[in-house]
Amino acid sequence: MMGNLAALKTSSIRETDEWQLRVDLAAAFRLAAMYDWHEAVANHLSLAVSGDGQKFLMNPRWRHFSRIKASELLLLDSEDRTTMTRPDAPDLTAWSIHGRIHATVPQARCIIHLHPPYATAVASLANPEILPIDQNTARFFNRVAVDMDYGGMANSDAEGERLGRLLGNRQIMMMGNHGVLVCAETVAEAFDLTYYLERACRNLVLAYSTGQKLHVMSPAVAEKTAQEWEADRDQFQSHFEEMKQILDGQDPSYAS
Repeated sequence: MMGNLAALKTSSIRETDEWQLRVDLAAAFRLAAMYDWHEAVANHLSLAVSGDGQKFLMNPRWRHFSRIKASELLLLDSEDRTTMTRPDAPDLTAWSIHGRIHATVPQARCIIHLHPPYATAVASLANPEILPIDQNTARFFNRVAVDMDYGGMANSDAEGERLGRLLGNRQIMMMGNHGVLVCAETVAEAFDLTYYLERACRNLVLAYSTGQKLHVMSPAVAEKTAQEWEADRDQFQSHFEEMKQILDGQDPSYAS
């Protein structure tokens, strides 16, 4: 069975840019389930397949992340107003958030919206700032948008556009009383950012839990560390490729 799936991934029939994007996004869903970042059959990941970002892939409505396959991802158009009337319409909150952000935020090629436990815990604090107390937290110094105006389920275009404006030119948003949103040029980078965001928030929550005073880096050291993270453009790609290799060994059906 594994051999057949491996052949499918490298088949000339499948060797298109969109197919590789499908495989990468499907891998990200499986990895999110592996790390327990998902929320039952909710939460959503999407990936632009057109130059203008208008056409994008997203998960089918209410499909568990651990079962998603590349061939099953929906191909949507952010300007198609008939999308929600289709029999295979996506989840309304997914359409409202991802559809409008793909339409309005150029750098949001891959969008990951999740409720991972530690990042959501930090996003639920009165002060959701990710304080630079170690290398992981310093990666996000002065690089995170914060939404403190949660108003219920994101089920309108207006809410998606509000979130897009608030995100601005940032890649990460702490969504108060809600979760997190991460965007990047590629699935590999978005996955790596999400991984380290959750790790950073875990470190912060554990440090808070001691009740002791935090040893926070100076702004100069935190900024230097963040820039050093940004200068390493190879690590996140290798990280994602390694994780896909792990998936291939466990269950390669994501690429079918």
